[in-house]
Amino acid sequence: MARPRLLPDPVGLKFVNMETPPDWDAEFGFPGPLELEMGSGAGGHALEYCRRNPGVRYVAFEWRKKYARDTLNRGEKLGLKNLRVIEADARAVVPRIFAPGSLSAVHLQFPDPWWKRAHFKRAIIQPDFARLLLDRLAPGGRFDLRTDVEDRGRGMLAILEEAGFVNPLGRGAFHPYDPEEVPSTRERRYLQSGEPVYRARLVKPG
Repeated sequence: MARPRLLPDPVGLKFVNMETPPDWDAEFGFPGPLELEMGSGAGGHALEYCRRNPGVRYVAFEWRKKYARDTLNRGEKLGLKNLRVIEADARAVVPRIFAPGSLSAVHLQFPDPWWKRAHFKRAIIQPDFARLLLDRLAPGGRFDLRTDVEDRGRGMLAILEEAGFVNPLGRGAFHPYDPEEVPSTRERRYLQSGEPVYRARLVKPG
């Protein structure tokens, strides 16, 4: 894969500095479902998802500047009008720029597992933030979770279910692979190699 192009300026900076949610209809220029991805990495999922779903307004967070800026640059070259990329830690910005009940879906794919116990507090799925994400989702909204680390997946599932998300397959159950899903750059490698991916598709009670 080509090295990500590093654009000179941070992307999505105007959103980082907002204290209240923007007018998303005005920002995108059209109404429609509003979806969030936390940790979009190399951008494979965000770019393909936006291409397949042009009516969805998609906001992708990635704190690593080289990936955030490269994703935006590639999206612009593809002519995607429904993608916004924000170079920031989602935990600091999401509470301010999304109103309660405004999101139709949240995507979290292959978050850093933070192997050392002392670093667990850095994991993005913590009880308070899980409750906040539930609040920001509309009733019936989806939480799409994927990881390659089984025990971290089980831990995140437990936190999300305790926060109020419903697992249609039962508490603690992972979901089978759906070929209609859009894989991330990382997941494509796993699909080719046969390495396991642990998936969950949770919903907010409606």
